[in-house]
Amino acid sequence: MLDLFTPENAIAFLTLTSLEIVLGIDNVIFIAILAAKLPVEQRDRARQLGLGLAVISRVALLLAIGWVVKLEEPFVTLIGHAISGKDLVLLIGGVFLIGKATYEIHHKVQGSHDDTQVAPGKVATLGAMLVQVVGIDIVFSLDSVITAVGLCKSIPIMVAAILASVVVMLVFSGPVVRFVDAHPAIKLLALAFLLLIGVLLVAEGFHQKIDKGYIYFGMAFALGIELLQMRAERNQLRHAAGKSHLP
Repeated sequence: MLDLFTPENAIAFLTLTSLEIVLGIDNVIFIAILAAKLPVEQRDRARQLGLGLAVISRVALLLAIGWVVKLEEPFVTLIGHAISGKDLVLLIGGVFLIGKATYEIHHKVQGSHDDTQVAPGKVATLGAMLVQVVGIDIVFSLDSVITAVGLCKSIPIMVAAILASVVVMLVFSGPVVRFVDAHPAIKLLALAFLLLIGVLLVAEGFHQKIDKGYIYFGMAFALGIELLQMRAERNQLRHAAGKSHLP
């Protein structure tokens, strides 16, 4: 145990925790979009269960790291590209995210239904939401675990970093979920972010490496502009209200 408490492991723990928090943004946004379909009283529970499932999937993949490594071995050729188990998971996950985000954007832009309503035959339940979360957790966890293994070889350090990152996400995910749910424009940005992540996963499945930093920067810039717009609108309303009270 004493061998774990070294400066090198401390640096690895902090680096991995930060990395897991950044990679977990995808999960938090995906959970926020799905939780908005549930009754209000179930949303916090859904958020907590969703992040809990993310922990389980990441730890399970870490403990099965030998199997994860084998997933990188090609087993079929598709469109001139050697496809491994990892590539197949990324492709399926990416296509699912693209389809889900496109459907939700269309539903949002149409504006003919309330966000809490669903199409006929598609019941928004906690169980159905968690099934989707489990599926996408596996995709995000696979990418996260493979990245973590490249930075650190100690399983206890990686598990501790995952647990610490989820604690941070649990603390901040509530305000994030409520903020996204309360602002339609922010929700559209979140869906656009998921759409881009889906495209990135499909590209990565075909061995086309795209730095996630570009997507994160682009979405952060768009979010900053939208926040400025929201502040400008509030200031205009405040000034208009002030003028209306003048004699």
